[in-house]
Formats: sequence, C-alpha cells, structure tokens
Amino acid sequence: MMVSNRGELKILSGTAHPSFAQRICSELGIEMSRSKHYRFSDGEIGLSIDESVRGADVFLIQPTCNPVNENLMELFIMLDALKRASAYRINVVIPYFGYARQDRKSKPRDPISAKLMANLLTEAGADRVITADLHAGQIQGFFDIPVDHLTGMPLLASYFKENVAPGLSAPLVVVAPDVGGMVRARKFAGHLKADLAVVDKRRSHEAANFCEVMDVIGDVEGKTVVMVDDIIDTAGTICNAAALIKERGAVKVFACATHGVLSGPALERLESSGISEVILTDTIPLPESKKSAKIVQLSIAPLFAEAILRVHSDRSVSRLFD
Repeated sequence: MMVSNRGELKILSGTAHPSFAQRICSELGIEMSRSKHYRFSDGEIGLSIDESVRGADVFLIQPTCNPVNENLMELFIMLDALKRASAYRINVVIPYFGYARQDRKSKPRDPISAKLMANLLTEAGADRVITADLHAGQIQGFFDIPVDHLTGMPLLASYFKENVAPGLSAPLVVVAPDVGGMVRARKFAGHLKADLAVVDKRRSHEAANFCEVMDVIGDVEGKTVVMVDDIIDTAGTICNAAALIKERGAVKVFACATHGVLSGPALERLESSGISEVILTDTIPLPESKKSAKIVQLSIAPLFAEAILRVHSDRSVSRLFD
C-alpha cells in the first residue's frame, strides 16, 4: 500500500483503455481499484465503485478517444462518484485529450471546445490533470487546476535510435509535417542529432480533416526521413507529406506520433503510402481491425506510472519532461 500525506494511492479506470490502466498498475505494483460500468436500456451510463475511496489520492485513467463523447460522459460520471465518495484528491489521467484540436477560433462563430472540456472537467470535480502531447501546449492554460503535460517524444526517439537508425545507410533528417510542428520536430531532431526540414501545407477551412500539401523547406534528397507529429488521425497530412518527400528524392520515409487516432480511411492510406513504418504510443487502444505490419506501438504507461508516483509523493514531475 502506497500512502503519502495525500492518503492512499488508488487507481481507477474507465472503459476507454483498461489495459493501459492495468499496465500502470503493474508498473506501480498495486491492484486496480474495483468498479463496475454498465449501461441502462436507454443508453445511460451507470457506474458503481466497489471499494472505499474516502480520503484517498485517486488517479482516474481515461483517454477521451473514440467514442469521444461516450468516454467523456463516463469520465464526468466517475468524477462525480469519486467526489461524492469523499476522495481526498481526484487526479484525472487523460493520455489522449480529445477536442484538443479545437483550441482557437479559426473563423467567426467557431467554438473553443478544448476550453469547454477544461471547464467541464474542473466543474465535475477534477483536482489535477495528467496528459501527454496536447495538440497545442497553451491548452494547459485553459485549466484553473494543475496540469502535468508529459511527452512521448523521447520514447519514440529512443526506439528509432536503437531499433531503426543502426540499419540505415542514408543520412537522417527529421521533418515536421506542418509549420506548427516545428518545435516538436526540432526537439526530436535533437534526440537523434539529425538535420531538420518542414512541409509547408495549406489547410482547407471548408472541411475538417483535409489539407493540401504544398512544398518542402529543407533538403531531403538522398536521405532517410522521419516525420514526427503529435496525432495521426485520418493520415491525410502524413501520407500527402510522405508522397511529396518521396518525390523530392527521399530514400526512405518513417512516421512517428504519440497518438494514433487512425480514424476513417487512415489504415488504408498508411498501407498504400510510401511510409515504411509508423511508430505510435499506446495512449489510444489499437484494436485488431487497425493493426498493420507497418504499425509499431510502444507503451508509454511506464512514463505515466512514474508521473503518478511523483505526484502522489509530492515530488517534482519536471524531470519527466526532458
């Protein structure tokens, strides 16, 4: 039993990604707290927490991936249950934070849905949020509670450096698939001691999940390219960028991302693209229907487990950001 001045450490999971929560528990050497999730005949979400959480330091694990709204509502209901059960502190662990791409008004009368989600989580009873690779770092400021913002970039870079790079003959260059990803790509290139390039793209404001790739800024001819992003959703951006990079003379193209949303035609696009391998973390579950010989999934659960342990014991989390 792990006890600090915050009370006993307890881990609970929603239904979005229970295997991820179980990996965290295995890393921490504790049992997951017991709860039951069910649906009423009209689709309403039901919940029963089957052990006392009074005075406990609770970490509630629930990525808000597909089905996004179902998982969010379940999260709100679990927060309400924990608050009413007198948990000392409720820490919401959201490996993948849905609605993060709606972080600003790109045209008149647009909502800022990421801010709304932050408000709802706080009002529902969250005392702290632990998440990874928000689409926009400033979303941390949408919350009026502490946010620990982890990153999967070192994990992805280590895998590439240890398992892929040794077998490559061509020089390595890291490519940001858009200008907004330059900071992320620069850090990734620093891990690999590689050159940097960027794809300049034009995104249509008329339709979501659509963009038009325009040009490559930087030298990719005769090189091995690693494209790095926070999210691969429909894979349109990454596949269009890969096609352009291959046209510009790249020898081989790899792709890395923290969150593998892989919605709609993503799998078909990746399978038919010129990308040799796609490296993702397990912030989002990868069902059998989305598995591919091209996709490698790494577990980021040990990083979250260490963050949870440090938060529980009132130690610095900032070292994990490096």
